[in-house]
Amino acid sequence: MSDTIDWSKLSEMEKLKHDSNYLRGTLVGSLANPITGAIADGDTQISKFHGMYQQQDRDLEKERKRQKLEPAFSFLIRVRIPGGKVSPKQWLQMDGLADTYANHTLKLTTRQAFQLHGVVKWYLKKTLQKINDVLLDTIAACGDVNRNVMSHANPAESAAHKELADLARQISEHLLPKTTAYHEIWLDKQLIAGGEKDHEPIYGGRYLPRKFKLALALPPYNDTDVFSQDLAFIAIQEKEKIVGYNVLVGGGMGSTFGMPETYPRLGNVLGSCKPEQVIDVAEKVLLVQRDYGDRSNRKHARLKYTIDNRGIDWFKNELNNYLGWKLEPEREFQFIRNGDRLGWIKGEDGQWSLTLFVEGGRVRDQNGHNLKSALREIAGSVNCYFILTGNQNLIIANTGEEGKKEVNALLKKHGASPSVLSGLRQNSIACVALNTCGLAFAEAERYLPDLVSKVENILDRLNLRKQEIVIRMTGCPNGCGRPYLAEIGFIGKAPGKYNLYLGGNFIGTRLNTLYKETLSEEEILRELEPILTDYAGNRLKDEYFGDFVIRKGYVKETKQGRDFRH
Repeated sequence: MSDTIDWSKLSEMEKLKHDSNYLRGTLVGSLANPITGAIADGDTQISKFHGMYQQQDRDLEKERKRQKLEPAFSFLIRVRIPGGKVSPKQWLQMDGLADTYANHTLKLTTRQAFQLHGVVKWYLKKTLQKINDVLLDTIAACGDVNRNVMSHANPAESAAHKELADLARQISEHLLPKTTAYHEIWLDKQLIAGGEKDHEPIYGGRYLPRKFKLALALPPYNDTDVFSQDLAFIAIQEKEKIVGYNVLVGGGMGSTFGMPETYPRLGNVLGSCKPEQVIDVAEKVLLVQRDYGDRSNRKHARLKYTIDNRGIDWFKNELNNYLGWKLEPEREFQFIRNGDRLGWIKGEDGQWSLTLFVEGGRVRDQNGHNLKSALREIAGSVNCYFILTGNQNLIIANTGEEGKKEVNALLKKHGASPSVLSGLRQNSIACVALNTCGLAFAEAERYLPDLVSKVENILDRLNLRKQEIVIRMTGCPNGCGRPYLAEIGFIGKAPGKYNLYLGGNFIGTRLNTLYKETLSEEEILRELEPILTDYAGNRLKDEYFGDFVIRKGYVKETKQGRDFRH
């Protein structure tokens, strides 16, 4: 332990990272311990850097306690996929692993990644090895590092889209931790004795103060919600060529009930850079946060708080100093939406891509809607690839006319053909929440579809079924489903009870505002119906719901994160 660090002033996680021998911890011993299905407390934190979270089945919690049994421990495994693109072979491998070692489903996340749920400790190593066999990995999918890099979803649409997707992979590789611990522990590579040869040229021995999220977007589509990211690059096009990127810093969704010093925040545009400067800017923004982020309070450790504590002008000057050159002025851009465009799209090269709605991002076979089986057959027979979107949906990408016909036929065969969705449902996002997330106060993924159906009944009476409205729900205030950007947002407060937030906008550039607290389903519907009725009768031409509720005074606009209140 270093004599120059006063550990009493830092969070316990800081010493844990420092003493972990570059993320090794005691994981090898924890995995070998036959007495428990859990790993040691410290290793539950270190394992996040390896792409996993220890969880338990909360549906079984009371019964197992009654029987004096250990909790039903299992692990969430998250796969790092920059830009969300996977080959048919990789898709089939993940599909098979879901059946062999997990809970028979695939979760498509809001960061364009796969999650496997329900993997028990004894199968962790086998599962990670199988993931790596198809050139995927879980390194840095979680933990205090740069997480999965998001990009505008479909590189097949144009050369600019492909450039963005390629850049996402380059940034991800550049900011990847360099420790060899992952390969030693999970892939049986040769151990570096004592770790003395290991080093982290970017992260150092304690990594970042907290997680770091990065995304790219190509206007006019904000399908990666760039204003929610620690760092984002917004592509600027001239004559269909990307000539630069606006640099946006300081977004973040997480907050904590009862702690007003924590809040969601929108990112600030600092200026712009040339395409060849993006990786340098990404590294230097990360380094400023590494060196100045709050390491004493993990709830106050994200980049957004570093910026608010010291000021945006300070941050910009510090970044310029780290770069050794100055960012250029911000370039003009405009977004028109932040969700996915569902259905078939023909790319510039004549190839077809289908953006498929996946409710809650859960790929499974259920009640005759056998999406998992359909996608398995498509992966095995159609010349295409797959892209996970930032809105929990899936693109079956880059196939020809015959492939398009075959995809449609296979989806129909398995009862998974795209259906006509309400504008509300197609813009819905839900986090996993119960039964596995230990932070959740209430349901989200398992409940939002039913709530949407009940709200649709109101929309049908008002002739609003086709109107697109962004609705998002999370089981806690940590914001994994980016609920604070929704036109209608729900945050779980207790079992069956939610805070209702209104006033985000359709393009993802405005925070919503608390409207009513701790509502039951009956109360939610009672509150929403008169507002939706007013909207149906008194909206302006082309006015979105989030803009309407602010214009009519249902809520006041939250102009900056520090003003946000639960």
